[in-house]
Amino acid sequence: MPLLPAPFRPLAPAAAAASAAPRRATAGEGGRSSLTGAIGAASAAAVACRTGCAFSRRRFPFLGVRGLSSARMESASTTVPSIVVYVTVPNREAGKKLSQSIISEKLAACVNIVPGIESVYWWEGKVQTDAEELLIIKTRESLLDALTEHVKANHEYDVPEVIALPITGGNTKYLEWIKNSTKAN
Repeated sequence: MPLLPAPFRPLAPAAAAASAAPRRATAGEGGRSSLTGAIGAASAAAVACRTGCAFSRRRFPFLGVRGLSSARMESASTTVPSIVVYVTVPNREAGKKLSQSIISEKLAACVNIVPGIESVYWWEGKVQTDAEELLIIKTRESLLDALTEHVKANHEYDVPEVIALPITGGNTKYLEWIKNSTKAN
């Protein structure tokens, strides 16, 4: 049999079973550490991946990492799909005015105004550079179309930036607050 890297070597059934459980070192084991258990678990994970079985880090709590899907599942019943939307504005006054109208219409729970950005972009056949401010808007995914239309109707640019990014997890209480602070669509 050709020598394969460790994650792709088949394990004998006894070795796979022995490595599936983490092992803690005891004082009488001649310097072995708890790394032995982690290595055994990693081998078990490699077997799970090779066999096509679903692998979740939640099976190995000692690794100290939870799968992102579990964080989403826990919050799914109390939150709604949420997004962060970026909108640039030419100055502080325009940013405050637009932010207040967005919040008043309950199109977002929060708008951060980030001052002092410099935008370099292609417009009308040449490179442009402008001082701007950035609005970071937190809202429901279902409100994106209404928010986009509101920005277009109340912005002084011909083609305002409206870019949405999904929120894939976070503080459940904050995500609930986004839901409770915006209108249902």
